[in-house]
Amino acid sequence: MDSDPSDRPAGPGPDPAPDRPAGPSPGRTAGLSPGRSAGRPAAARDRDDEGRARNARPRDGLGRPLPYGARGVPRQPEGVLRSPRETVAEAQRLLDAGRPFHAHEVFEDAWKSGPEEERELWRGLAQVAVGLTHAARGNATGGARLLRRGAGAVEAWAAHAGRPDPHGIALAGVAGWARRLAADVERDGAAVDARARAPRLRGGARP
Repeated sequence: MDSDPSDRPAGPGPDPAPDRPAGPSPGRTAGLSPGRSAGRPAAARDRDDEGRARNARPRDGLGRPLPYGARGVPRQPEGVLRSPRETVAEAQRLLDAGRPFHAHEVFEDAWKSGPEEERELWRGLAQVAVGLTHAARGNATGGARLLRRGAGAVEAWAAHAGRPDPHGIALAGVAGWARRLAADVERDGAAVDARARAPRLRGGARP
């Protein structure tokens, strides 16, 4: 993708989180920008409980890094195996809470662990979540681009797979929501309310 709401290495997807290993992840391709942690020596690397590199800086509700010691929003646990319906339910919960960055991480887990034939589906959904993240951060250009890219990805997947509503997801409604939001952010040029503009994954756009 093109920009990153957080700080993961660049890759072929949206790019909101910088602390997971490099690779073609949706979040990494969405377009969130990387940055070095303030007050940390260049050689120091945060690690999770299993010793894997994982940025421990707290983040706000839109995934933006905060100074060490600040009170942030808990990150999503990485590498969680969920059923498709559990993925949709958890992502919707996070979207409804105004946390599209975290919803992107849930879609990314599905993209990385799901069957090959569904990877583009989950990657497209991660892209729209990152697009909403950018739009909520006030990045109208990056947000609109990723929203349209994600909409095109889920539409292309549905057409190729012949499945317009996989796992109960109303893909046409999600794509329509993404294109409308892209037009709105380009027109207004202002940050949107992520909670108020969140999509309904199983029912298309909100009223």
